[in-house]
Amino acid sequence: MTNRFRHPRRGPRRRLAQAGFSLVELMIAMTLSLLVLLAMIALLININRTNRELDRHHSQIENGRFVIQVLQGELAEAGYWGGFVPQFEDLTLTAAPTDVPDALPDVCASYLATTWTAAYQKRLLAIPVQVFADVPDGCADVVKDKVPQSDVLVVRRVASCVAGDPGCDPDTPGNLFFQVADCATEVRAVPPTPYALGTATVTLHRKDCTTPAAKRRFLSHLYYVRNYAQTSGDGIPTLVRSELQRSPSGDVVVLPAVVLVEGVDTMLFELGIDRLSDAGTVVDYTQPIAWADATTQISPTNRGDGVADGAPVRCTSAVPCTVDQLMNVVAVKLHVLARSSTTTPGYRDTKTYQLGSTRLGPFNDGFQRHVLSTSARLTNIAGRRETP
Repeated sequence: MTNRFRHPRRGPRRRLAQAGFSLVELMIAMTLSLLVLLAMIALLININRTNRELDRHHSQIENGRFVIQVLQGELAEAGYWGGFVPQFEDLTLTAAPTDVPDALPDVCASYLATTWTAAYQKRLLAIPVQVFADVPDGCADVVKDKVPQSDVLVVRRVASCVAGDPGCDPDTPGNLFFQVADCATEVRAVPPTPYALGTATVTLHRKDCTTPAAKRRFLSHLYYVRNYAQTSGDGIPTLVRSELQRSPSGDVVVLPAVVLVEGVDTMLFELGIDRLSDAGTVVDYTQPIAWADATTQISPTNRGDGVADGAPVRCTSAVPCTVDQLMNVVAVKLHVLARSSTTTPGYRDTKTYQLGSTRLGPFNDGFQRHVLSTSARLTNIAGRRETP
């Protein structure tokens, strides 16, 4: 019998099919997802590792460049004496010079009137740049924990600004100052007193012979690489600088080193020596200037021309640089071996590094290194020897 109450449009009920993943499909999907996740993690780790290596590399290069910049700037001002010119470099002098140095100055000698005699001061002004392969004599209390294969550089000059002027060092009594005389009676005195170096307040004057001459701080900077940065034993080779200053006790001494740049493995220097005149003849300071043409006075045949001659000189422990070499330095080649601050996992430094005539390495450690080299012209010294 037909059901009269059946809806005319509704057919017989059918079981609906259930949609979803089977167990095998779910396991495959999970496996693929895990592989993608692992690949992304590996990619992220590699990116982080690459970024760390780039940071190490950039920091290493920037540290090396900063060292080069600091030393270049220092050497460019070496031998600046505020207008004073040593006799052996004075091309207007008609007699044989009397200030040719007979010995090297002591780098770490504290200022005392009894030791900083007129003869000693002449040495300081005649030799503004000194280089040592070892700790200089008398500097054991100043140059501490020096890296063995690195040089010591000493640069002397006076400040480019006048003491007491805005932006310059104050005119503090007891500091070491340098004055240059313009007063005719002081310059022509017997013996002449063209400059004064000491802690006195005023000793020399300007052209009017009444106004005190400008006072400039006398600067002596000593650079070296020590084997730690902040704490002894931290193993970070660091460029440091000591300088001649007034100590808290009131004495003018070479003070302890201050940190400049970390990550400097080694710095070496080669000196360009001005041995010949522009005519090719040997420099001779025992005689007055001999001009190729006395009328024009263009080419002195027994004085240097401000250009380095021959191969650069390396001051070594076995063969230290001499007085004759150092008083005629007109250029310096700088070689800096920069080192990363931390080791690179899985890396071993088996390379060798050429710093001028010196080869270093392999170090066989995990630090990455980079050599930077450049030349610095000693503008004040070389410029005084040039002729038109």
